[in-house]
Amino acid sequence: MPLFIHPAEQEITAEVVNEFIKLHQAELPRYNRLKNLYENKAPILNREAKDSYKPDNRLVVNYAKYITDIFNGYFIGIPIKVSHDDQSVNERVDNFLKRNDMDDNQAELSKITSIYGHGFELLYQNELSETCCTYNNPLDMFIVYDDTIAQKPLFAVRYQKTDNGIRGQLFTSAEEVTISEGKDGLILSDNKPHYYGDVPVIEYIENEERLSVFESVESLINAYDKAISEKANDVDYFADAYLKLLGMELDETTLNKIRDNRIINLYGSDDVAKLIVEFMEKPNGDASQEHLLDRLERLIYQMSMVANINDESFGNASGVALEFKLQPMKNLASMKERKFVSGMNRRNKMVFNLPTNMEASKKDEWRNLNYSFVRNIPRNIADEANVAGSLEGVVSKETQLSVLSFVDNPKQELERMRAENEANDYSTDENGDFVTGDI
Repeated sequence: MPLFIHPAEQEITAEVVNEFIKLHQAELPRYNRLKNLYENKAPILNREAKDSYKPDNRLVVNYAKYITDIFNGYFIGIPIKVSHDDQSVNERVDNFLKRNDMDDNQAELSKITSIYGHGFELLYQNELSETCCTYNNPLDMFIVYDDTIAQKPLFAVRYQKTDNGIRGQLFTSAEEVTISEGKDGLILSDNKPHYYGDVPVIEYIENEERLSVFESVESLINAYDKAISEKANDVDYFADAYLKLLGMELDETTLNKIRDNRIINLYGSDDVAKLIVEFMEKPNGDASQEHLLDRLERLIYQMSMVANINDESFGNASGVALEFKLQPMKNLASMKERKFVSGMNRRNKMVFNLPTNMEASKKDEWRNLNYSFVRNIPRNIADEANVAGSLEGVVSKETQLSVLSFVDNPKQELERMRAENEANDYSTDENGDFVTGDI
């Protein structure tokens, strides 16, 4: 998808907005194609119908959804952990995340980016003047960047086409503007200031090219659907094969008896030996079809870089072998993680800019937020506990707890441990470890 660029020094007018809406409309066929592929509305379902006497199976093996859901389950199935060394900042961040149900918000946002190549997050104030955010797909929203080397967000638009023309909102770094359509074109009106200090729409991208996670294998997926549908057609063809009788003439009554009773009784003449009774068959391409299906399946997983976790070899793989099998998907997730962190930093920078969210003296503390992504793969809790135990005295308590996948927030866990220690009056040794007996 092309990046929308506009000169930073030029005014944002209704004509400018209208031109970018037209550019966005030109991208909708691609978005809808990817959306349909994910939602099981594959191209094979819309192909031209065959003659009524021919089998016409249209099977869809939804690899697009499988690849998207498996990859996102691996990438963000375990929620992102966000923490800060300052306890007061940490509490405010936790309140913001809980208020916005951020685990679900980020999971859906990640899925949107995987389907379309990018997605958006919108900041707004609710009726209680609390800062909220929600995800949005690119079907009705786009963002425009300036033409500087930094490519900073210049403005964003969210719009719908209604019976009364285009309706929507324009978001700049200082205000929100209502978009409507009149007789002479678009109209910008009802300017409302906001105080985020930047365009309150954040773009999250899957990769720098803004390609869907399954877009590179789209043609392979369509070829697989076609191949397996034709194989099903062959099965139907053999089930309904024509019976061939050469060397004799049958009346209608006899034909009906053969069809109903499925019995052929030939007798009474030396010519019987010359009769041929067999089904008509077309050449059998089963081996070629199976080879093609296997090849397509391997290529789909190989080129998408998403592992086939249903492969029987996964269950028998050792730890090192499993790492090698997951390495391509791990690389893909690492690239997406960096893009995701960039988006979260921009969001938190705007959230911290409001005094109602963060005291003015700490508005730049978004720079010191720590994001922890944990890949969602089967974990051996006993091994994690052994590793955590072996880190005693080597790293901080917080780092030691972060090794445990079931600890969502190491800082909160440390607070609970301190509270438990005070409640039970536990003592500590010279290393700060809790002890319950005499020392």
